[in-house]
Amino acid sequence: MATDHILTVTNLTKRFGTFTAVDSVSFAVKRGEIFAFLGPNGAGKSTTIKMVTTLLSPTSGAIILNGHEAAHHKDAVRKSLGIVFQDPSLDDDLTAQENLELHAALYHTPVKERAARIENLMTFVELWDRRNSLVKTFSGGMKRRLEIARGLLHHPHILFLDEPTIGLDPQTRNHLWSYIKKVNRDEGMTVFLTTHYMEEAERVADRIAVIDHGKIIAEGTAGSLKKQTKQTNLEDAFLALTGHAIRDEEATGLDHMRARHQMWRRH
Repeated sequence: MATDHILTVTNLTKRFGTFTAVDSVSFAVKRGEIFAFLGPNGAGKSTTIKMVTTLLSPTSGAIILNGHEAAHHKDAVRKSLGIVFQDPSLDDDLTAQENLELHAALYHTPVKERAARIENLMTFVELWDRRNSLVKTFSGGMKRRLEIARGLLHHPHILFLDEPTIGLDPQTRNHLWSYIKKVNRDEGMTVFLTTHYMEEAERVADRIAVIDHGKIIAEGTAGSLKKQTKQTNLEDAFLALTGHAIRDEEATGLDHMRARHQMWRRH
């Protein structure tokens, strides 16, 4: 693996019975970049991310993340990454601080560092004054900000954001991206994101990969994808590459729930 790549995926394939969800996908993510992984519903995007983050086991292929082979060093891979899931995964019956303390314990963050790290991150996402509030009292935007703080708590090398702004108003979406860009800029953290908001990907991503029907069909900067498709914006370029038809969601939600439960049990 090239030393400037934090993630290398080679010939990654996932089959569910006779259905091939991901078909020999290969790509690499550079250290310190913001990488957008885009695709219509059912294209194989979510399945690929689940394999990269060890939530699903691939049928074949190789994943190397931060120098660790995912097939043989799952724990090392998990410690190298942070995740903000599309679906809320906070405990609503705990306070904001208790949620972060639980995460710190699961990831074996040194006790001496926990209090300061939690205070710094909650201050960063502007939630320190609500640290003792139950999460059930938070708005959607506040929960997303807390999930970002949680994802950063154990000093991951790469942060995965799966549709982090879905359901949020435009002002809150812009606010969240300002946090992400600041972390990327100040700490050099690699960010791997998915979004259905094409303007977000065009605005924040250094490079973009588009997956459809289980295969990578295009990769490059927003500018190069627009040039390739002769379009003036990324949304039109995306539609030119993938078509206009509405897709069905991937039928792997149950696999995701089971795998995520197993992941947390192992920590």
